[in-house]
Amino acid sequence: MANSDLKEPIDVAEYLFKRLHQVGIRSIHGVPGDYNLVALDYIPKTGLRWVGNVNELNAGYAADGYARIKGMSAIVTTFGVGELSAVNALAGAYSEYVPIVHIVGYPSTISQRNGMLLHHTLGNGDFTVFEKISSNISCAMAMVNDANSAASLIDHAVKECWLKSRPVYISLPTDMVQKKVEGARLKEPLDLSFPANEEEKEDYVVSVVLKYLKEAKNPVVLVDACAIRHRALDETHAFIKKSGLPVFVTPMGKGAIDETLPNYGGVYAGDGSNKGVSERVQASDLVLSIGAIKSDFNTAGFTYRVSQLNTIDFHSYMVKVKYSEYSGVRMNGVLKKVTEQLGTLSPEMGSYTPNNDIPSKESSSTDPTITQAWFWPRLGQFLEKSDIVITETGTSNFGIWETRFPKDVQAISQVLWGSIGYATGSCQGAALAAKELGIKRTILFTGDGSFQLTAQELSTMLRNDLNPIIFVICNDGYTIERYIHGWEASYNDVQTWKYKDLPKAFGARDEQIRTYAVKTKEEVEKLFGDKDFKDQESKCLRFVELYMDKEDAPAALKLTAEASAKNNAKLE
Repeated sequence: MANSDLKEPIDVAEYLFKRLHQVGIRSIHGVPGDYNLVALDYIPKTGLRWVGNVNELNAGYAADGYARIKGMSAIVTTFGVGELSAVNALAGAYSEYVPIVHIVGYPSTISQRNGMLLHHTLGNGDFTVFEKISSNISCAMAMVNDANSAASLIDHAVKECWLKSRPVYISLPTDMVQKKVEGARLKEPLDLSFPANEEEKEDYVVSVVLKYLKEAKNPVVLVDACAIRHRALDETHAFIKKSGLPVFVTPMGKGAIDETLPNYGGVYAGDGSNKGVSERVQASDLVLSIGAIKSDFNTAGFTYRVSQLNTIDFHSYMVKVKYSEYSGVRMNGVLKKVTEQLGTLSPEMGSYTPNNDIPSKESSSTDPTITQAWFWPRLGQFLEKSDIVITETGTSNFGIWETRFPKDVQAISQVLWGSIGYATGSCQGAALAAKELGIKRTILFTGDGSFQLTAQELSTMLRNDLNPIIFVICNDGYTIERYIHGWEASYNDVQTWKYKDLPKAFGARDEQIRTYAVKTKEEVEKLFGDKDFKDQESKCLRFVELYMDKEDAPAALKLTAEASAKNNAKLE
């Protein structure tokens, strides 16, 4: 189409960034490179903010954290060297259903056609190598090589990103950035509503679910990560409140529901669960499982004790009732109708109620050492409404199971992908999203070994005037790896850093930070009682060295690590 035929001509890059603005994105993560520089000029022109990360891996982690809080995010990298650096983070987003728009600045279409020997290539004239890699971790690919199709490709990718809640890949060659497309399309917002289920099929599934629910003597609800990722929380909450059924979450589902509800029962992860939780769930004659991801760490080493004959699975792509699968029936519509048609239930709640009481063994101990068993319930007493809590793979991910959240707390972890170092990068993105939404506190818990992988992202937080509370658990290395294999092995050791000196090393202003070193329970109590430290209105980044014993770990981590070690050792 010639420019003269366009009603409202607009540059491709401007169109792209305006679409991202329309779906709620306000900040763009990434790293500049010569193939994306001109495109980056359009970011401030379209009402967006450039974050400017220290490397592409961290940018990908940050985009992941931002998307989990805001609903979607975007990252810009450059061809080859930049995009490959981000692949690990984007693979994690793909596996955990996190919607990220990945925009890659490409060499010009002319250079690609001619197979030119350009920098950032493999030197073989093949410009399709890297897109092939990303095609395996993207739910849509938009190769923008022609102005006539550019707008439709962009719209399709952004829509797919939202609806399938996974990364998409958009190439932006240097000679396409300023090509003209039809700007009038922007007047029509993208339709991001989920396709309706076939009504007759949906009604039948609803009737089947209701039949088994009414027949059940002691049903329970188990909420997992895909209830969050596939935007089914409104329907899930409505069902939980009306039914009054005992409701449990998985480790990946932590934070999915209001844990102040009287029917909240705790975290279920098979044998890694609290005894009262496992007994109640496994004694149930019907488990309504919403958005399950039954990975090893999410099930404490595949130790679920729940039969499929007693399970109804609700997913974004199907509903499975016992062994009968109804494909193409999305959970949102089914849950809504089940709730509307639900009669009165008289559920058995079970004897165990999760709380933040310190275990008696810990409360009676005179040992001043901070223990995992003592800290995580104590943390629950410190948390406040609407906090965002981020936990790293390792002791934090497992310890947080023992923390009962106040209302509206959101939890971020990477239980399935489990890339060490994820949480620090994710914290930057989540804290930025929180700032945009007016959420006061973002709190990170990460291990010393994990922190060393992505510590530079602290610099990005300072650069963007973010104010998270960061706890680095100093326990001499990779604890979760030690429990799997190599307890005394040097490869599980890390160099001891002066962690709380890092904000200054990264250029923090005096008024921008507060740093602490906490080595005893008494010092934790003093810290949690410090008005400046816990102040929701604080503008300071608060950085804490939290010391725990090298050999200490949550019981659930020990069990899961043992199961992982056995699985790794299987010969067939």
